[in-house]
Amino acid sequence: MTTLALLALGVAALAPLVLAAPRGPRWMSQWAAPIVVVLALAVAAVAASAAAPVTGFALAATLVLCVAAAITGGAPLVLAAFRIARRQPDAGSDPRPDAGPLRGGRIIGLLERAAVAVSILAAWPEGIAVVLAVKGLARYPELREPHASEQFIIGTFTSVLWAIAVCGTGRALIT
Repeated sequence: MTTLALLALGVAALAPLVLAAPRGPRWMSQWAAPIVVVLALAVAAVAASAAAPVTGFALAATLVLCVAAAITGGAPLVLAAFRIARRQPDAGSDPRPDAGPLRGGRIIGLLERAAVAVSILAAWPEGIAVVLAVKGLARYPELREPHASEQFIIGTFTSVLWAIAVCGTGRALIT
């Protein structure tokens, strides 16, 4: 079961990189990566719940794969959350996934997920509060622009929840 969990975490880490290239129908390029990463994480979580605690190489692999899956897997999920939010009646009409007043969000999201993942795997949940406080204070001046607060909240919540879910699976393998 440990091997299955690690393989599924690897799929969750690599799928966004492999499926990022736009091929085939538009819906497939937009939804393939989020669906694959969520399904891979579900398989990893089920396998991790039935696995014995990992040690040695499996422990190192668990830590690396959890951080990698948290970093790469969150990006397609955030974009999917923006697409879903844009379909709501009060959403704007801009079809671009990266449209909005907040610049640098993709890089900040990668760093945010990495910091949250490391905090959880290091058993220091207070680190999540530090990350969110720093991000909120840094973005505070920009949050007054139209739709900025919604973009900030949707992106941050999706990103952090994904990192917590991935690292929760990692903690299940570790303990």
